[in-house]
Order: sequence, then C-alpha cells, then structure tokens
Amino acid sequence: MQPSGTALVTGASRGIGRAIAVELAARGFSVVATMRDPSGAPDLAMENLTVRRLDVTDVSTIEMPDDLRVLVNNAGFQDAYYPIEALPLERLRALMETNVVGQVAVMQRAIPVLRQRGEGVICTVTSSAVLMASPFFGAYRASKAAISAICESLYVELKPLGIRVLEVLPGPVDTRGLAHSTYIPAVEVPGYEERATQMMAGRERIRAAMVSPDAAAARIVDTILDDDAPLKSSCDPMGDAMLARWRESSDIDLLSSVLGQYTGH
Repeated sequence: MQPSGTALVTGASRGIGRAIAVELAARGFSVVATMRDPSGAPDLAMENLTVRRLDVTDVSTIEMPDDLRVLVNNAGFQDAYYPIEALPLERLRALMETNVVGQVAVMQRAIPVLRQRGEGVICTVTSSAVLMASPFFGAYRASKAAISAICESLYVELKPLGIRVLEVLPGPVDTRGLAHSTYIPAVEVPGYEERATQMMAGRERIRAAMVSPDAAAARIVDTILDDDAPLKSSCDPMGDAMLARWRESSDIDLLSSVLGQYTGH
C-alpha cells in the first residue's frame, strides 16, 4: 500500500493511538486522530493531521471521511483485574461496551466506505494478553479475545472484496494502561492473595521489557503498509515471542505452562 488518502485512528489522545496517528501523518497519510475529548490533546495538531471527537460508545459521533483508506481501531481500556468469582459485572459490561461493541460500531461505519473503494485496511489493536491465560485478567482478556474473533471473521468476509484486515497484539508498551495494570485488586480477595502477589511481581518484570509507543507505532504502520502482512502480528519483542509460542504450542501446553508458573507444578 502506498501512503495516500485518509487514515482514521480511534483512541488517539495518548499512548499507542497517538503515536500511530503521528506516524501515519509522517509517512504521508492525511490523518484524522479521534478521541472522546479533543481538548485533552491541544498539542497534537500538525501537518497532515486533524483532531476530531469520536466516542466509540456513542454512534452519533462516529463519522468516516469519504476518502478513507485506513482505519486503526485502537480505542479501548484495561480494567477489572479480579478473580472471576469476585468480578464486578458492571466493569465487565463496560469493558465489552468499549473494547468490543464500540469497535464494531466503528467498523460498521468504515466498511461501506472501503467497499465502495474496493481497497483499504482495517487494523485493530488487541493485546498479546489473549495469548496467555493469565490469572485475574479474564475480563480484559475476554474483551480482547472477542474482538480478535471478530477480526478473524472479518478477514474472511472482506479479503474477497480487496480489503485487508489486520490484528496487532502488542506486548508491553509504555502507556497509561500498562501502568494501571501493575496493581492487581485480586490481592484483596481472600484465597487469592499469594497468586495475586506473584502476578504483581511479574508485572514489574514485564515493565522492564516494555517499548515506547513511538517504537510500537513504527512497527504497526510498517504492517499496515505491507500488503503481505499476516492477519495477526505484534509490535514489540515480547509480543513477537508470545505470538510465536502461541503458534507453535497446543492449548494444553500453554495452559500447563501458565499454571506451573503459579503453582510450582
């Protein structure tokens, strides 16, 4: 793909989304960087980049440019690090509303524009967390796994129409979401304290392997421009390794490996 026309990025106020928007503009796209509150990113205005309001949970704010060629579905959040028995259902619903329903709502507005063009890219940012059954991340993983499944179906639906579908599964990237995940509320739930403490110690090791949003964004835009890119890819070394292991291992092996980390067996 040659970098021309318009790319729209959701969740572009900070972190990976902001870095992707800037990278796409630097490569030559006319970028629409969207977010719930544009006043929170006054310094984002630059050549080839326009900031607009878009809330994925409010369909009235979702509009697509007529010359759209690339959609980067990045808006989402992390939350609810509880054992399933103590998971607040309202927080699960909020995760699903933004990370799944909201992203589908954006796709539904973008696909007709891309179908009319007969080409384009839909790139959805999920998480390498879906590749490993980490305890206490069930709600977050479920939301990302759901949109991952949608991407797989969308790939089959849209490839015959000339539209490429990509799913990027980042590992640790230096964002607010990663910082928020260092405390695991499961440590306060009786019976889960020891494993939650282990999990928090592991999160600190993960932070040591994180990359910058700019580095992740460069990889993501490379993937968008690569007409031969696979459906699933990552944007950092740890994410690459997790994806490679997922491709090479059975579900039984992966579950046994994670269980062994927390039980010693």
